[in-house]
Amino acid sequence: MIEMLNFAFMQRALLAALLVGIAAPAVGIYLVQRRQAIMGDGIGHVALTGVALGFLLSANPVWMAVLVSSLGAIAMELIRWYGKARGDIALAMLFYGGMAGGVMIINLAPNGSNANLTTYLFGSITTVSAEDIVAIVGLSVFVLLVSLGLRRQLFAICQDEEFARVTGLPVRLLNLLLAVTAAVTVTVAMRVVGLLLVSALMVIPVAAAQQATRGFAATLGLSVGFGVVVTLSGTVTSYFVDVPPGASIVVLAIVLFGVVTALAAPLARRRFRAAHPGGTGGKDSREDLRGEGGDASEADGGKAATGARGGVRTDGAAGTDRPSRV
Repeated sequence: MIEMLNFAFMQRALLAALLVGIAAPAVGIYLVQRRQAIMGDGIGHVALTGVALGFLLSANPVWMAVLVSSLGAIAMELIRWYGKARGDIALAMLFYGGMAGGVMIINLAPNGSNANLTTYLFGSITTVSAEDIVAIVGLSVFVLLVSLGLRRQLFAICQDEEFARVTGLPVRLLNLLLAVTAAVTVTVAMRVVGLLLVSALMVIPVAAAQQATRGFAATLGLSVGFGVVVTLSGTVTSYFVDVPPGASIVVLAIVLFGVVTALAAPLARRRFRAAHPGGTGGKDSREDLRGEGGDASEADGGKAATGARGGVRTDGAAGTDRPSRV
């Protein structure tokens, strides 16, 4: 296994995988919180147009993809704010327009064909160049500075935009910054995972971490750890098995999610029993819970429910049923 490190392309591939494993979940946790888990797919399709423009204009496809996908993400946010179209329609336009534009433009490029897009659609460890590494490092630093440096502000707007606006946060600016950061993350990951599968790497490690943690910081840290594990493992697997790295990374991420979910279920039951030692987990337990909470909520005229929706928790979450899970 160590012998693969003698190859320069594997050194570059593993470094790129490490950076992607850190950056993708760091942004994905905010998209999951906003229920925009498939946003990465839409941006990925737009990035395909940027890659094709790079071939057409003889420019670096990575930087061109950053520019085009960032503009697409900003356009989606503007449509969501000002347009009559709903967010899902904006995503659909990103999906289909980006894919169609990429396929059309690549065929207009000199010596261009759909085969040129394959390594960007599914990832390829053998084609990560030194120039790509420079771009990936720079973009990853930007992603981490935004996602970690502004984590409190971003978490606030993802949790409750109205509450964040009342507190004085620049909600629209932060929304645009998050959209651009997601677009940058997609282009960072496209050389390793591929544009068609990058959204899975932004979502699955976060979903797995949520099964085992109860706070935002813990979820963020564990999801990044999961991301690093699956990207490095998937890249190594693709070297030995000769399969696309994106496919192996996503399959390993799904397997990891299944394992964590299976292990977390008994732990959740144990926590419930510890919190309700008098309950049996069955009918009697449910009756006890109703007896403890039902009369109080009726007597308070629904104040408890209102507080749960609008109150501010000490962990920074506002207005959710399960604020500590993110």
